Amino acid sequence: MASDRRFGARPLADIASKVMDPVLRRKAGMTADLLAAWPEIAGLRLGDASRPIKLAWPPARGNPGEENAFEPATLIVACEGPAALRLQHQAGELVSRVNRFYGYAAVARLKIVQGTVREAPINRRVSIRALSATDRESIEAMTGHIEDEGLRETLKAFAEATLSRKRRDGD
Repeated sequence: MASDRRFGARPLADIASKVMDPVLRRKAGMTADLLAAWPEIAGLRLGDASRPIKLAWPPARGNPGEENAFEPATLIVACEGPAALRLQHQAGELVSRVNRFYGYAAVARLKIVQGTVREAPINRRVSIRALSATDRESIEAMTGHIEDEGLRETLKAFAEATLSRKRRDGD
């Protein structure tokens, strides 16, 4: 009996998808694999301007064993302005590609909603404040006794850079 355990380095995507898949299934009815494969499924023109949001499954009809018990889902896709027309035009092809991705007729139709696809980049710049006279005196007191001029200047510059950063609590 073969073991499922692999030793050594594993791709982070494998680990992340195992964590995210149950959450995405519960919240959006889809898997991280669809999100990851979306640029390939949608193609160059639509991959950046759209993204799948949710698979909306209809309420179950009939008994689970019956032929008509399964109904395919509606794939809800967010799209930015001008790309919506192209997405609507290629809806049939996208449904076919998604179904090929899943390996069965999981999606019957596409619903397009207008929304932001690209998230705004996080501003990682640090806010800088002017140093007070007290700060400068403190830096001089800390570094004044250092004999090596190069080291002293480097440490002063480091202290000034550190103290000039605004703290998260407002100052």
